[in-house]
Amino acid sequence: MTSHITLYHCPHSRSTGVITLLEELKAPYQLHVMNMKKGENREAAYLSVNPMGKVPAIRHDDAIVTEQAAIYPYLADLFPDAKLAPPIGDPQRGPYLRWMAFYGSCFEPALVDRWLKREVEDKKTTGYGNFDDVFTTLVGQLSNGPYMLGGRFTALDVLWGGALGWMTAFDLLPKRQEITDYVARVQGRPAAVEVRRRDDEMAAAQAG
Repeated sequence: MTSHITLYHCPHSRSTGVITLLEELKAPYQLHVMNMKKGENREAAYLSVNPMGKVPAIRHDDAIVTEQAAIYPYLADLFPDAKLAPPIGDPQRGPYLRWMAFYGSCFEPALVDRWLKREVEDKKTTGYGNFDDVFTTLVGQLSNGPYMLGGRFTALDVLWGGALGWMTAFDLLPKRQEITDYVARVQGRPAAVEVRRRDDEMAAAQAG
């Protein structure tokens, strides 16, 4: 029994990927849409959900879950029939959790270093080494394709496909064919295409 799921969402943000995941899971959910440009995610009502004022966040009955690395596996485990998460005991469960954590704990921090032109003088001072280490590790995993876990599409790919799509669109990453092909493969799935269309409509309505 899944009970009631609410996703707190701002169009054209990280929460768009969670809508895509919910659609891939064929999960019932309700959207609570906020206008980030008007600062609605910084108002008291939402800060009581996530004091950081960030999206995504979900409410599942009385449980609040924030942070992508928690939300994606939480939802994928909640709907096991969709088979978007290797279950406990599956040999790919460990790699699945590894790459879920790698995104937030290594990849994004290293990308921010690169974007801000912030040099890591001593790799021992960071938990992720430096951008080159992280990027090489990612590309090596993608070369095993077509998905992050090889031939198996999972919630990991919803997270990584959306994030890498956004980063490549803004030229934040070195150009690599492995990444281009992976993004096209994941972002071309019907759920991803439809969610982007809906998200564009929500963003346009807020702008109007």
